[in-house]
Amino acid sequence: MSRRQEPVDPEPVTGEVLARWGLPDPGADKKARGDVIVVGGSRRTPGGVMLAGEAALRVGAGRLGVFVPGSIDAQVGIVLPEAAIYALPDRATDPFEEPDRRKIAAADAVLVGPGFDDADETRDTLLAIADAGPACLVLDAYALGILPGVDRDRLPDGLVLTPNREELALLQGQALGDDIEGDLTDAVRDVARRHRAVVSCYDLVADPEGAVWRIDGGGPGLATSGSGDVLAGAVTGFVARGTGLARAAVWGAWVHARSGDRLTERMGLGFLARELVAELPLAVLDAD
Repeated sequence: MSRRQEPVDPEPVTGEVLARWGLPDPGADKKARGDVIVVGGSRRTPGGVMLAGEAALRVGAGRLGVFVPGSIDAQVGIVLPEAAIYALPDRATDPFEEPDRRKIAAADAVLVGPGFDDADETRDTLLAIADAGPACLVLDAYALGILPGVDRDRLPDGLVLTPNREELALLQGQALGDDIEGDLTDAVRDVARRHRAVVSCYDLVADPEGAVWRIDGGGPGLATSGSGDVLAGAVTGFVARGTGLARAAVWGAWVHARSGDRLTERMGLGFLARELVAELPLAVLDAD
């Protein structure tokens, strides 16, 4: 009888480690760097999809499509001219039109959650996206809060979660407002196993098999509105580039933290999430 393997300590991640891992060859054109779709937004919080979408492009993804409510699609298109803009179905329970289903299925990575502000609509939209057959889903914000009530088998095998501490507790089955069970490393590892997903939470990334990586840096300046959207977009961009899910999450967490360090060195506390986005390509170079 084989013994149960004891959890190992998180593996430290440095720029030198990432340089050894490398990134996929960018290829000859934007199609070679992958297609990203970001789904989210609301009239109250339209900025999340913009930050996430631009972050995906800033880490090297080739093409971006954004699905948002029809009430804000024109405004998002003006602010995010690099993206193809699509309106979500008028009702979240409605299926996507066949051309949109094909776009979702063909994307290399689909991010769901930034900017959504209604749990029921988020759940219905997530299920409609999943039914379109994407290869990989990255879930953030409200899409994490409703995940415990979603049948895991309806989602693709490729799943990445980017929770904060409160969302991590929900993913453990805790009530809203409760703290996580165990220390953070154990909790991240537990959620990765429960949901058969790669999980990125603060300075930790875990895969479903129990491997954990630790990323140092970032500082308190990362605790700013929109920072999580930037992280989720960066992770999605690396997935689309073909790094593999766990390495995409590690790359995303590292360049997010490194961008925070770079801005802290120049500005101190008080930089904005949009400034983190602009810093991402330079942070990627720091890993070389």
